Amino acid sequence: MQWKSIVIALLVHHVFGQGTAPMLRFSCSQLVVDRLDPLVNPGVVPSPHIHQIVGGDSFKPTMERETHDLVTASTCTSCTFSEDFSNYWTAVLYFRARNGTFKRVPQLAEEGLKANGGITVYYIPSTNSNLTVTAFKPGFRMLVGDASLHNINCGAPDAQTLPTTTCVGGIRSIITFPTCWDGKNLDSPDHESHVAYGTGSKANDVGPTGTCPASHPVVLPQLMYEVLWDTRSFTKDLWPEDGSQPFVWSTGDRKGYSQHGDYVFGWKDDSLQRAMNARCTGDNCTVLKSQTSDEAMKCTKAQTVGDDLDGSWVQNLQPQLRYYSHFESMS
Repeated sequence: MQWKSIVIALLVHHVFGQGTAPMLRFSCSQLVVDRLDPLVNPGVVPSPHIHQIVGGDSFKPTMERETHDLVTASTCTSCTFSEDFSNYWTAVLYFRARNGTFKRVPQLAEEGLKANGGITVYYIPSTNSNLTVTAFKPGFRMLVGDASLHNINCGAPDAQTLPTTTCVGGIRSIITFPTCWDGKNLDSPDHESHVAYGTGSKANDVGPTGTCPASHPVVLPQLMYEVLWDTRSFTKDLWPEDGSQPFVWSTGDRKGYSQHGDYVFGWKDDSLQRAMNARCTGDNCTVLKSQTSDEAMKCTKAQTVGDDLDGSWVQNLQPQLRYYSHFESMS
């Protein structure tokens, strides 16, 4: 599968420096951190590993595409735009201390945004103003789980593996999604085959680029997640005595390859299409309804599975061994 890298510095340069690549960029505060995955493990409680989830509060263990309408089922959203009841989720980062215990790494809002942790979400139209992208449709969902489709940043250069040195400013993980759709299927058995990347798109391209293959002719906005993990409290004196890399994803992966992103579309009516047509940039968009950051942060859910996530040290992550063995073998 194609390696597609987006470096935040490059994005900022394009968007705020040259103004050539409009992108809707907004915060979604933490809705809940829970051991659920209605896309990959529907109805399984608990799911194999913990996720951090943002967006509409209708998130639950089972969200069947045919019957679960996020817009009507949600009473609030943790995202800036109040018409966005989508759910966005990723794996959770943990720190493993020298005594073998684990603590969840908290999250920070990105610069210029106010949020309670969560995810910074991007929807990027084409840089070609003559090309109109097609917004996702009700019932649409997808997953990015390939190691080559996310970056981890502790300073230049970006990588797909977790850093081996302390990160003063935290660890930033970036996940990018495909930009071509088959135009027929709102989902697929693997949650990936109904979408694809454009042929000829290059590393560090911004927005949908390249040519969509004939099998996936519909151009979608580029969806991207950006998560900033606050590693500042995990000082070197807590690291393993042998100096080994102490961070681990909630999948049990200590290399860094298994970070992934799940998406279930839930924008009200044609609101996302209006925003893409208007080529909105940042978290201000005149064609969308928004709410204050404080209002967004009030939208939370109680945990379904009672994991201890309040800053306590825990003995294990209960990782699913097939994840651990697979990703530990990658190099």
